[in-house]
Amino acid sequence: MGHALSKSEVDNAHLAMSVETFNRLREFIYEQTGITFQENQKYLLESRLLARLKERKLASYQDYYTVLRFDTYRDKELTALYELITTNETYFYRDAPQLETFMKTIVPAVMDANKGSKKIRIWSAACATGDEAYTLAIMLLEHLPLANWNIEILATDISEAVLTKARTAIYGAHTLRHVSPALKHKYFVEQKGHFALKSAVKGRVKFMNLNLYDRPRLKLVRGIDAVFCRNCLIYFDDKAKRQIVTDLHAALKPNGYLVIGFSESLTHMATLFRPIHAGRSVVYQKV
Repeated sequence: MGHALSKSEVDNAHLAMSVETFNRLREFIYEQTGITFQENQKYLLESRLLARLKERKLASYQDYYTVLRFDTYRDKELTALYELITTNETYFYRDAPQLETFMKTIVPAVMDANKGSKKIRIWSAACATGDEAYTLAIMLLEHLPLANWNIEILATDISEAVLTKARTAIYGAHTLRHVSPALKHKYFVEQKGHFALKSAVKGRVKFMNLNLYDRPRLKLVRGIDAVFCRNCLIYFDDKAKRQIVTDLHAALKPNGYLVIGFSESLTHMATLFRPIHAGRSVVYQKV
């Protein structure tokens, strides 16, 4: 679709995005994902998409928009777009105070509520390369009172590329910098400077491609005891955030818990969740 450039033309082209095309692209991205690019973020979107234009040998950002809208293989291009506009920086045991609150406040409450079934279900939303989901799995496996429990962790992300890395579960030393030597030895196998996660942990986590803005697909997720959706809501405007939080609320069991990022809040959503101040962090309980 659109006018193709030769390699030399592409390499030398100075591609600028018009305001009109920027508005079309950001409206399209919002429609598909709920992710918002503000009016002053044209350069940010421009820079993130430039490599993709060159790879597809497209003459303009408008041509790229046409591909996203009408190309036969648009679904594949949408996947590439999602990977370009989302940030996946993460590591094991990130934001320790929240993890401490999870183990000291949420887990005991869930165990009390589920003592009949002896089953605990956690959802790591926007899981990126799986660091958070696997961290939660290790913490729950290490918790002796859960020894005879059925531990299930669902991990979802919009990007198939990061999910592939998550399923592979091989990590660099920097990603594991907060993992104790004892746990590293117990749950990982070192391979030429990298660390492969053992099946005892991998088997507890199920990965699924899921767009948090896709309401019909989110209805597939129900009966969750606690949702981790950290450092994700900041990408959405108030309308999209309310929709996503409402759907997370529906996925939770009665009195279930939602953990969001330190810089995020659920103001104006008191009808859905109540804040619980525990330790050095705040978590939210379904009302």
